[in-house]
Amino acid sequence: MNKAELIAKIAEDAEVSKKQAGAALDSIIDAITTTLKADEKVTLVGFGTFSVSHRAARKGLNPRTKKSITIKAKNVARFKAGKDLSTKLNKRGR
Repeated sequence: MNKAELIAKIAEDAEVSKKQAGAALDSIIDAITTTLKADEKVTLVGFGTFSVSHRAARKGLNPRTKKSITIKAKNVARFKAGKDLSTKLNKRGR
């Protein structure tokens, strides 16, 4: 499912226009992004938790030249599924 399909599904389920559903989805994404940038977690009970993980700088190999390179430290987004989501995904007879 891509973003346009998700917006259409939200609009149908919530009985709102696609424009309103798109604005709501964009607001959710912006709120999650802003919170993660502030190095805070976003927990949606039953769905999961978004968090930021810090990756330290490390050594790597350039596959073309086989020379050693330094890979810069960076922050990465993480998602851990909540119990309800995990349970629904693992039920038999999907």
